[in-house]
Amino acid sequence: MDKSMLKLVGRIASIVHRFIEFLARWIFLTAAEITGKPEVLPPINNNIIMHSTQALAMMIRQRKLKCEDVMKAYIERIEAVQPILNFVAEDRFKGALEEARRCDELLNSPDAPSAADLEKSKPFFGIPFTTKDCIGVAQMKQTAGLFLRRNTRCDRDAEAIASMKKAGAILIATTNVSELAMWWESSNLVYGTTRNPYNTWHIVGGSSGGEGCIQAAAGAPFGIGSDIGGSIRMPCFFNGIFGHKPTNGIVSNDGQYPNAQTDEQKHLLAIGPMCRFATDMKPILKILAGKNIDKLNLDAKVDLSKLKFYYMEDDGGQFLVSQVSKDIRSAMAKFIYTLEIAHKVKAEKIKIKKFKKGLALWFANMTSPEGMDFAWELSDRKGRISIWWEFIKWLTRTGSHTFVAIFTAAFEGLSMRFNDSKRVQLLDESKDLRRELSDLLGTDGVFLYPTHPTPAPLHHEPLVKPFNFAYTAVINVLGFPATACPLGMSNGLPVGIQVIAGPYQDHLSLAVAEEIERAFGGWQIPTA
Repeated sequence: MDKSMLKLVGRIASIVHRFIEFLARWIFLTAAEITGKPEVLPPINNNIIMHSTQALAMMIRQRKLKCEDVMKAYIERIEAVQPILNFVAEDRFKGALEEARRCDELLNSPDAPSAADLEKSKPFFGIPFTTKDCIGVAQMKQTAGLFLRRNTRCDRDAEAIASMKKAGAILIATTNVSELAMWWESSNLVYGTTRNPYNTWHIVGGSSGGEGCIQAAAGAPFGIGSDIGGSIRMPCFFNGIFGHKPTNGIVSNDGQYPNAQTDEQKHLLAIGPMCRFATDMKPILKILAGKNIDKLNLDAKVDLSKLKFYYMEDDGGQFLVSQVSKDIRSAMAKFIYTLEIAHKVKAEKIKIKKFKKGLALWFANMTSPEGMDFAWELSDRKGRISIWWEFIKWLTRTGSHTFVAIFTAAFEGLSMRFNDSKRVQLLDESKDLRRELSDLLGTDGVFLYPTHPTPAPLHHEPLVKPFNFAYTAVINVLGFPATACPLGMSNGLPVGIQVIAGPYQDHLSLAVAEEIERAFGGWQIPTA
């Protein structure tokens, strides 16, 4: 088949896909309407939870707030909204309250450290936080949304969690994920489906969807997520909060399940902060980075007027990926205009051809060795599931897996193999793309790009647009730092962009995020 015929077939397939998207949207919307109106969250009635993490930490150090009062405020908020949103996997409210009381006892003791000493040694002293179920917490469940792991508990903290605890933070809960963190709607047979705080008919994203939801609903000051194909940035986008995927290798991936199996998968995966306030990301990253903090320049002052800004409005028309919505394009254009007015900087529109192959590049990097594929993962690494048998059990509602997990295992079985020459070629192209973007951005450039082509879809709607995660996945291929930033609302749902910087230039994308928060207001309270 010649190239012209291939293009024709591709165009026809794209038209058919657009029609399927339109039809499915109507079907899922009708189904949602049958269930009744979206549920509305109760109003926030305690001003404590309206403060940033940094403000809370300062007030605790200065004895203006009790740790116990802060903890109670967040527990009460979780208890108020959890029945509506279903973001918690497992809580530890009793233990967290006991820890908070011990913090207060220390502050009231004769040997209490000074505020200055506390800020230096334990900058998150007494601050509650949460993390996704995939990141290990000692004595708590780590199911990764897999029914076979519903009773599996961790015997130790992941390094990221241990670092936050050492800095004084107190974990209050773990949050819901997609099954084995391999889908962008957080729903599984262990904890059920998490619902969007702005409109409960819609998804929260994945795999850190429960984390994105609890932050947006003001259920925690901050959280820790992980990102292998957009699992921090998509939930942040759908839930209207900030999140940062650090430069590859800066934050330890120790203690995650499922863990990366290959060097390429390790390159894709990163742990990072998720929070309502942009100014909280940098202090959290300082703790998470640990011994690698010297590789970053987080304390550098950034003058936005001296940065080079580049942007793309879409990926160039990737096959079976939805078109970028007008509202997202408009929001990006408004920020670009703000840069011109406030900082006298004109962003340059560019075209990176390899972004059109972003999905293929990501799949090549994500491919597992023989015998270690997703069917193996679904067996809890105890053999392999029978895909057809699991599908039959799903049809009869006797199975242990979600439909999308079974579909993912089947799709992987039909895709490229670990040793395929095509995969080797795509890995080489991935390296070429990294060099191209690294040369472009250097140490003073940032790249603005859609986080996702549409605002949060309806529940189950990702089934007909499974490849829309391409916008975040291609950035994982790069391994560069990327910050998800909210830019307002579209028909009651958040929209935003991701800001990408060169390797180890995390301070640049974080500085831009703080400017976006100042210019656009950042997180908005999800109440009707």
